[in-house]
Amino acid sequence: MKNQNKTTENGGENDREQDGASLKKKYYNVSFYLDWCKACGICIAFCPKQIIKVRKSGKPYIEEPDLCIGCRFCEIHCPDFAVNVKDRFPKRRKTDV
Repeated sequence: MKNQNKTTENGGENDREQDGASLKKKYYNVSFYLDWCKACGICIAFCPKQIIKVRKSGKPYIEEPDLCIGCRFCEIHCPDFAVNVKDRFPKRRKTDV
């Protein structure tokens, strides 16, 4: 098995360098099934980054999706199964939307 962490000596201290691919930030898409949502606010309360906001109708929306850390607390605690969190993949073709 290949070791992805490299240990180097700098002035007597050990530093860990991770593989370049593992340092990239992961992004997530959060979607709401608004027909299922009863606007209870649980997803808003559980979001550690506080990126879920409330519309005038009381339904949730994501203000800054790039700040989502993918913890899925909102998805796990939603009593209506109205929240969906998925990994966001980079666009690979010109035709990707």
